[in-house]
Amino acid sequence: MVQIQNKELEKAAQQGMDEFLKVFTDAYLNEVGGDITTENIDKLNGYQHTLLALRFFMDEVNQGGFVQLIQNGYGGYVFDNPTAKSLKLMGATGLSKIIYKAKEIYDANRAELERETTEEEFNAMYVDFEAFDELEEKMFYIEEEEIQIIAQYVDENIEDFAEVIED
Repeated sequence: MVQIQNKELEKAAQQGMDEFLKVFTDAYLNEVGGDITTENIDKLNGYQHTLLALRFFMDEVNQGGFVQLIQNGYGGYVFDNPTAKSLKLMGATGLSKIIYKAKEIYDANRAELERETTEEEFNAMYVDFEAFDELEEKMFYIEEEEIQIIAQYVDENIEDFAEVIED
């Protein structure tokens, strides 16, 4: 089980819920050597994969939208795993709905969205896949509240996400 020091969690929690969750996902990335592969995927449990998928999702969509998320190789990790279902079970129903709707677009256009592109082709994808725009706007609107819900769930079920150790 991934171990996290209690003092690290306490310090991060004072900085906000994003930082609190980042302590977990940083530990997961450290555990898998910085990237998820077929060789190390079993090092994390389902709860841990959900938080890591959430981090990739939020980081990528906040920087460049769903197109960037997919072009940077995280589409399968977020959409082919039960990320949306897990977030719904944690109480983040808004994010869950957005991911389910984005998955429909992704599944219908996967080959096009995942193909190698030039910078010009990549930028054109934002026009070709305007269907993502509304979902991105909804995500930005609910993001803070949903992250709060997830962080509370993690805090109340911390043993599923990491072993917290005292100094």
